[in-house]
Amino acid sequence: MTERLPCNMAGCSATILPSTAAKTGGICMPCYQEQERKKRQAYIEKHRKTMNLYENLTNHVDILKVMHAPKKYDPLIQYVPYPFSMEQIYISLSALEADSMMKYALEVLAVNNESEAEDILLSLVCYRDDNILDALPELIQRGLFYHPILFKDSPQDIRDQLLERVAWDEDNRNHLLLVLGWIGDSVVIDQFQQWRKQPPEWTEQLFVTPETYVLDGGWELTPDGERRNLISHVCYPVRQANAQNDDVNDGHHARFLKTSNAACPWCKRKLTKLMDVAVSHPALQYLNLSMENLQVVTCEVCGCFSTIYMELDNKGMPVWSRFNQEPDYLPDFEDVNSSAVSLAPLSLLSEPQSPYYASVWTMSQLDSQIGGHPSWVQDSEYPVCPCCERRMRFIGQIDFADFDEYAEGIFYMFICPENRITATVYQQS
Repeated sequence: MTERLPCNMAGCSATILPSTAAKTGGICMPCYQEQERKKRQAYIEKHRKTMNLYENLTNHVDILKVMHAPKKYDPLIQYVPYPFSMEQIYISLSALEADSMMKYALEVLAVNNESEAEDILLSLVCYRDDNILDALPELIQRGLFYHPILFKDSPQDIRDQLLERVAWDEDNRNHLLLVLGWIGDSVVIDQFQQWRKQPPEWTEQLFVTPETYVLDGGWELTPDGERRNLISHVCYPVRQANAQNDDVNDGHHARFLKTSNAACPWCKRKLTKLMDVAVSHPALQYLNLSMENLQVVTCEVCGCFSTIYMELDNKGMPVWSRFNQEPDYLPDFEDVNSSAVSLAPLSLLSEPQSPYYASVWTMSQLDSQIGGHPSWVQDSEYPVCPCCERRMRFIGQIDFADFDEYAEGIFYMFICPENRITATVYQQS
C-alpha cells in the first residue's frame, strides 16, 4: 500500500499520494486549486480594463442600441454602467427617436436577432404604449407569439389572420388565444362567445376553457357574452422615496406598507396594510367606491400561501373575512422573520405611467403600482368574490422586494366594489 504524505500547506491536515505531490508541489488538490484561483484572481485584478461603451454618446437611440446589444463576458473587462436605466431612456424618447428604435428592431429582426428585436418592441409597447403595427407581419411570419402584448393594437386584417390561425396552428394555439385576449375587440369577444357555446374539437387539447385566456388581457367574458374589464388603464407608479423620486403625489392620501392593529388569526402576527389610498385618486375612480380611503390589508406570511379576503365595514375599515380558508400548509412561524416595514418609505408618484409598464414581469424590477396591468409572475389569477362569484377587479400591486431586500414575488390587490371585499394574491417565480 502506497504511503500517503501530509499536505505541505500550513493548517491543512489532508494527506496525499506521492503522485499527487509531484504534480502539485506537495500540497493537496483542494489547496492547489485554491492557490490557482487566487493567482487567476490576482491576474484578473491586475490586468482588468474598464470599458465605457457609452463614452461620447449623447443620442438616446445610440445609447439604447448599446444597451440592447449582447455583451460577451470577459473577466478582464469591466463595463461602466450607464447612469440611467433602460426604461428611463425609453420614456424620455421623442416620437422621432421612438420611430428610429422601431426601425432598428426590424433591422435586427431581419438578421435573425429575434430576442433583441422582441426586447426592443416590448420596451416600446410597455414603457411607452407605442403602436408597433409595422412589426406585426414579420412577427407572424416567424411565429413569434411568445409575448402576446405585442399584438394588443392589431388592426382588422391582422386580427382576422390570427383568428383563422388558431384553428390550424396547434403548436402556437395557447399563445394565439392569449394574443386574441389582448386584442379583445368586438369581433374577438363574439368569437370567444361562440367557442363557449360550441367548443371546437381543439379545445379538448387545452387545460382550460378558451375564454380563460382573455384574463391575460385584463378582462373577462361575462355569462351574457359581454366584455367586463378587470383593470384600470390609468396607472401610477409606487416607488421608494429618494432624491430621484421627489415628484410625490401629495394631492391624494396615500400610504403603503404600514402595520395594522389587527392580527392574523392563523399566525398571530400583525397584519400589513399594503395600501391606504384615497378613492378619489385617478387610478381608483373606475371602481366608483363610496368611501373616503381604500385600505388593502393582508398577512405578509400567510398571504404567500392563500388568498386573503378582508371585508370593508361602512367606514371602509377592513375586517378579517369569514370566507378565508386556512391552507393545508403554512411555514413554521418561529423561523419566519416578519417586518412589514419598507426599506425606504414608498410614495405614489404624481405622474402616471403606461398601463403596460410592468405587464411583462421579466422586464423591470420596478413593479409596484396602482392601476394598470398586473405583472403576472405565473398565470393570470383574478380571485373570485365569495359573495357574488364574479372575478374581482385589480387595484394594484406591491413588489415584495420593496419591504424585504432579500425577498421576491408580488402581492396583487383586488376588490369587489359591490360587496366591499378586498383580496390579495401572491405569486413568485
